[in-house]
Amino acid sequence: MKAVQISKPGGNFEVVERPIPEPGRGQVRIKVEAGGICHSDALVKEGYWPGIQYPRVPGHEIAGRIDAIGADVTLWKPGQRVGVGWHGGHCFQCDACRRGDFILCQFEKITAITFDGGYSEYMVAPAEAVAGMPDDLPAAEAAPLLCAGITVFNSLRNSGARAGDLVAVQGIGGLGHLGIQYARQMGFRTVAVGRGQGKQPLAKKLGAHEYVDTSAGPPAEALQKLGGAGVILATAPDSKSISALVDGLAANGKLLIVGAGFDSLTVTPVQLIGGRKALQGWPSGTAKDSEDTLRFSWLSGVRPMIEGYPLAKAAEAYAQMIRGRARFRVVLTMS
Repeated sequence: MKAVQISKPGGNFEVVERPIPEPGRGQVRIKVEAGGICHSDALVKEGYWPGIQYPRVPGHEIAGRIDAIGADVTLWKPGQRVGVGWHGGHCFQCDACRRGDFILCQFEKITAITFDGGYSEYMVAPAEAVAGMPDDLPAAEAAPLLCAGITVFNSLRNSGARAGDLVAVQGIGGLGHLGIQYARQMGFRTVAVGRGQGKQPLAKKLGAHEYVDTSAGPPAEALQKLGGAGVILATAPDSKSISALVDGLAANGKLLIVGAGFDSLTVTPVQLIGGRKALQGWPSGTAKDSEDTLRFSWLSGVRPMIEGYPLAKAAEAYAQMIRGRARFRVVLTMS
């Protein structure tokens, strides 16, 4: 098979020929049809995640079909359409797993970090990391839903917001353009928060009822004029911009952070205490959450905006993403 690997931290993408891997006990082999490129792939490309064994094949947004199953696999069978996301399996034995909270597994496996990912024609994954996929959902559109999609869908559906509540989505990018669609389809009064009036037409097309331009004035004031946000979904990893939204929360509101940045937020206790406001982070979800994401997207018409590249052009595709030029998700296709 053809695969794209990184041989060392900071190395280049290499198109190589590899033997097709065999699934072991409790594993399945997937014939990959499409593999999304995510900003988190930089963890593999640059070696930011400790303990990665190289060479390693990146990619944790994988859509395809079961090609073979290993011993003791009973849930899946060859030919089924499936996907694999960030969560690559769990230990079943730590405290989080014993409570059924598998995404917080102390020994969580991560696709493309613990084992090879989806920049390849075939890949092997633990059976518990696999999500079923609707037959009518194209692979290239499904792939980004297995990371960007599940992250915003799963966080919103667990946010406590109810239909009719005002939900603001900060950022109209790889995560945000999906967050706006999900918020609208979940029945929320959806407000998109972006910089510049040029983004308003797209925000409205994606489903936003209102648009807040951060360059026109303090966004928190604009949100308060709309009644205050029950939930603000922060998708763009800009800590300064996220911090500026706290005062836009309504009483009992929640600032829900999914955009992974490294800079500190600037929030005072006083901003949170009076209105009983909260800050919360949210990871993606398990394979079952991915399955729910795919099914909801299929039923509701939520789709990512994608740019497609053949596997051999993975380096070019990654560069398009890392430079922020993609609109909005980049997908490698194997056909």
